[in-house]
Parts: sequence; structure tokens; C-alpha cells
Amino acid sequence: MPRMDSFVEYTVELMEPLGPVQARAMFGGWGLYFGGRMFALIIQGQLYLKVDDVTRPAFEAEGCRPFVYESHGKAQQLGYWTPPTDAEDDGRRLLPWARRAVDAAQRAAMKKAAKKAPAAKKQPAATKQPAAKKPPAAKKQPAAKKAPAAKKQPAAKKPPAAKKQPRVRRS
Repeated sequence: MPRMDSFVEYTVELMEPLGPVQARAMFGGWGLYFGGRMFALIIQGQLYLKVDDVTRPAFEAEGCRPFVYESHGKAQQLGYWTPPTDAEDDGRRLLPWARRAVDAAQRAAMKKAAKKAPAAKKQPAATKQPAAKKPPAAKKQPAAKKAPAAKKQPAAKKPPAAKKQPRVRRS
């Protein structure tokens, strides 16, 4: 595993008030995890926090920038944005933005879990057919008592089998 650089260590320290934050190397950068969910990304010395439809307007209002990378000649934007510039080096100011990112990661995980739910659970209750009732099972009759088994006579010994003759190969 690559050794954490000083910026990653510093950022993890800034987020200590949030709780146990872990950094894992990925995609040439670092993913920051809280509660087993990735909520931040550090790449090329820049911190990006997870956003969703709920938190994006707050990030936009503060002039934050999205993480954009190029793939197949097209710019691709991920759901990670920089924190406000006044919060990048101040743990007290960074904490509410990090909490928003953790909340966005939680909502994304719940949304993903809802998509994986079985199709039967997604049907509206009105369209479901009620289960057909089974008729009551017939009562079982008590089993008749069996007659005692006759004593087995010892089996007669079989004569020894004839020995097989070896095969002769003809050429």
C-alpha cells in the first residue's frame, strides 16, 4: 500500500472531530472513508467532498468547483466538489462541509440499496394477487401395526467363482 503523503495525513487530522476517518489509496489519489463509505477524494493535492442533489446547491453558492477528469476525449464530472476556500485549512470550518459529504454518501448508499431490492417488493400493493388459500390437510390415519418379521435364515454359501483365464494378445 502506498505511503500517505503529508497532505492526506493533514486532511485526515483536520477531520478528526468528525470521527474515525480512514484514507485508502485509489485511482492515483486517495479515498476518505467514514463508516465504511467514501465521502471524500484527494487527488493531485486537492480535497473533494461528496455531493448530491441535496447538498450541491450549497457547494455551488460558495463557489466550489467539481472534480472533472477527461475520459475518451470528453470531460467527465463526478459527484465530488472542493470545499469552500476558507474551509480547506480550517478544521472547524471544514467540519460542517465534511458532515454534508458523509450525509450525501449515506443517501447514495440507501438509494443504491433500494435499487437492488427484489422486483416483487417494488410492485404496488393494489396490483398484487392475494395468495390462494390451501384447503386444510386431511388427517393422517394411524399406521397399522406390522407383523413381526420372520427370523432370517443364514444365507447359503455360494461356490467359489471360477478363475478367469488370462487373455492372450494376438498380433
